[in-house]
Amino acid sequence: MKMLLKSVITAAALAVPSIAAATTWDIDPAHSSAQFTVTHMLITKVKGEFGKVTGTVNLDDKDASKSTVAASIDTTTVNTNEADRDKHLKGPDFFDVEKYPAMTFKSTSVKAAGKSKFKIVGDLTLHGVTKPVTLDVESASTEVKDPWGGTRRGASATTKLNRKDFGLTWNKLLETGGAVVGDEVAVTLDLQLIKKAPAAAPAAQDAK
Repeated sequence: MKMLLKSVITAAALAVPSIAAATTWDIDPAHSSAQFTVTHMLITKVKGEFGKVTGTVNLDDKDASKSTVAASIDTTTVNTNEADRDKHLKGPDFFDVEKYPAMTFKSTSVKAAGKSKFKIVGDLTLHGVTKPVTLDVESASTEVKDPWGGTRRGASATTKLNRKDFGLTWNKLLETGGAVVGDEVAVTLDLQLIKKAPAAAPAAQDAK
């Protein structure tokens, strides 16, 4: 009976190689960030970032369409290196962080777009509004071991948003025409991922 049980377990493991190809990765908030760039007064670009990005990536290297991404960005961490501007951005005119302390992204489809490149479509919820967005993602296919015994890999993603689509409509007009703050926002994500250890399989009990 014991030999039969071992044979069944071995056969099951060989029958599902695709499961082994799927791995789960946690976004490391200490080494990940989200940056944004927006036009100011039609003449310069203002850059800022959010410092706390968290989430999970379920990655299938053999079939990208089976992969999923879920991430959250802490809007209270917005930083443009200007205290007064950051206070304004955190207030009701923009992110309204007391009411909406996070923006979230949840993928709805993942498609390969070349070597280590992907198109990830998902729902972005920002300022209480949910809209579909597309991320252009480039992933580092190489895994590296960190000094603490973990396994890591990196990825970067870019997209462009119209802030008005998410109810961020505050602006002031210039005497020469145009507005103080541009509507289009360029977004860049730099992510470091930590491989999650697979859950231990329950030990098989001896058959009586």
